[in-house]
Amino acid sequence: MHSLADLTADLNRPAVYLHGLQSRFDLPPFSGAGYSEAYLQFLRKLVYLRSLSISEETLRDLWRIEKKLLQLLHVDSTGSATWFLDSCSAKDHSKRRLLLSNYDLGVEVPSQTLQLGLNFADRLPEFFAGKEMGEDALRVLNDYLKLKARIRDDIEAELPLVQAAVKWGGRV
Repeated sequence: MHSLADLTADLNRPAVYLHGLQSRFDLPPFSGAGYSEAYLQFLRKLVYLRSLSISEETLRDLWRIEKKLLQLLHVDSTGSATWFLDSCSAKDHSKRRLLLSNYDLGVEVPSQTLQLGLNFADRLPEFFAGKEMGEDALRVLNDYLKLKARIRDDIEAELPLVQAAVKWGGRV
């Protein structure tokens, strides 16, 4: 477990910056050493992507889509306050994981197949199915794939400049 001071040191960002990320990405704040390794990994991913010139607006859009997909897959039924971050420290099956939440979909991404209908929540079913109300996991997955492809293209375009800057910075 990590404290906010640990996060600021590890990410080389001031506390006010991290508080801003928490606010804009709807992340729960904790006191003391209440931050999990998964929480740190999520913040690290945001810092890395911002360093590669991916706009925060694009990242918030991707985060919103990922959370919606996770809700449609009933990942939010685990009872964890950080259910959307809990997979961030996993390292296996990277091609099956979503970019920000690092959730393992069970199939390689991109894919047009998902295991739908898993629900571990102890709540009553809705009167109408989510799909009948316009919520379709495959549609949300398609939105995710489009935005992730755009982010990947932006990273590929930025990477040569970042690599050149690192090389140049080593000589300064």
